[in-house]
Amino acid sequence: MVSVRKISRYALASWLAAALLLLSGCTVSQPGKFETTIMTGLKRRVTVRGKADINPIAASPVSIADGQRAFSHYCVSCHGLDGQATGVPFADRMTPPVPSLASASVQAYTDGQLKYLIDHGIAPSGMPASNGILNDDEIWSIVIFLRHLPAKGSLGEPKFYQ
Repeated sequence: MVSVRKISRYALASWLAAALLLLSGCTVSQPGKFETTIMTGLKRRVTVRGKADINPIAASPVSIADGQRAFSHYCVSCHGLDGQATGVPFADRMTPPVPSLASASVQAYTDGQLKYLIDHGIAPSGMPASNGILNDDEIWSIVIFLRHLPAKGSLGEPKFYQ
């Protein structure tokens, strides 16, 4: 006959083992090259819509300035004045980190996909949807600004982080 004491120890040991097993799967680490390649391809081909959408606003000094103005009202707190997270104290500590909008991975999106991402946000990251906050012309002008970002650090840091 098995005593109650042995069952309790067995149950406790089993519960602790299960808890440790579950917690060991909760570590956060950067994805490997294989995972990144698969997910990037999936995003570009399936999940991020708008691939064929064409920007109705032509790039010009005026439209770039309009995009920078809209960007400064909505995007600066996370992406910095230059779109490269310059001076944003938490940018590298977010999960995922705030990307440089000048990076090849961001610039590889089509204009329509960038508009879609700005309009709908990126869940579960910290990127909020601008739907209902920015209008289509503002978003398209931000896309133009993203294609013409200034050099990293050339605009300084957002004043509210100084």
